[in-house]
Amino acid sequence: MKTILIADDSLFMRTWLKRIIHEANHKVVAEASNGQEAIELYNQINPDITFLDVTMPKVNGITALKEIIKINPKAKVIMCSALGAKQTVIEALQIGAKDFIVKPNFEKLPEILTKIKE
Repeated sequence: MKTILIADDSLFMRTWLKRIIHEANHKVVAEASNGQEAIELYNQINPDITFLDVTMPKVNGITALKEIIKINPKAKVIMCSALGAKQTVIEALQIGAKDFIVKPNFEKLPEILTKIKE
C-alpha cells in the first residue's frame, strides 16, 4: 500500500482522485488545495507518490514540482491537468515528474500507480 498526497485546488477533483486511489488499495495521507501547501505537506510526510495539479493558487504545480524535486530528487510525482498542453507535459517530465494525466482521464490511474511503485 502506497501513501499518497493529492494537491488540487478543486475539492471535487481531490475527492474523485481519493476514491480511485482507495479502490486501488492505496492510502491518501494528505490533501493540499494549493502548491505552497503541497510543498509543505510533502516535506512533512514524505509520501510515496504525489499528485500535483498544474494550475493552483499561490504556487502552481510546475513550481511545486521543482521544489519537491529539490527536497527529494527521487520523489515520485504525477502531474494532473485539464490542460494537456504539450509544452507543459514536456516541461513537467523534464523536471522529474513520473507521469502526466490529463483530467478527467483517470482510467489508467491504477495501472500508473502499480507501475510507479516499482
